[in-house]
Amino acid sequence: MTAASDPQFQGVYGPYTITAVDRQEVKEYRISLLICGLALTAGLAQWWLLGGDWAWIWLFPLGGAMGLALQRIHIYLKPLHQMLQVFWLTGCLGWITVMVVNGPEQTLNQIAEQPLWILAIGPLFAALAGIGFKEFFCFQRVEAIGLTLLLPLALLGRLLQWIDERICLGLLLMASTLLVILALRKFGNEAAADVGDKSVFAYLDGQVSADTP
Repeated sequence: MTAASDPQFQGVYGPYTITAVDRQEVKEYRISLLICGLALTAGLAQWWLLGGDWAWIWLFPLGGAMGLALQRIHIYLKPLHQMLQVFWLTGCLGWITVMVVNGPEQTLNQIAEQPLWILAIGPLFAALAGIGFKEFFCFQRVEAIGLTLLLPLALLGRLLQWIDERICLGLLLMASTLLVILALRKFGNEAAADVGDKSVFAYLDGQVSADTP
């Protein structure tokens, strides 16, 4: 519902309003992104310092927060948005498979010893890299492009056995730290920045409706 006090903007295809619902969605997106970064950083740090026996617990807040972030993120191209959600779901199912096959306590150790498991869990990180790319495309943040590049570098490098386990873990820890920085910096921005031009969304939805018989 639009209130008289809601800010109005002139978009490419007409005026639009940032509503209380928009602001709430942006708030949830930013909080979810921060939880993603903190959970990933905490899990990697625990794995590095104490071993992987209990670090797998951090996968639950990571996966849940990423799912909500992908629900609340604003992306003009709906197929791209849906593709990232499919990556997230596929990656979550991959993690569950690894846990069922190897047991939760041995999940991370098995991934370290058998890099082929990265094929199962990789889509989750592909979704996270996609979020980073979207943030860089919209805001040109250095930490966003760092996140986008470091995640595939770490996982593909380990999958192809170009780098060892510790280098892979170090690159992932750098990426997770950049994600925390990215999320924290977003809290100082107006909600309109994350919502984007709503007139574009309305135009694209109208095009889809016109093409549907």
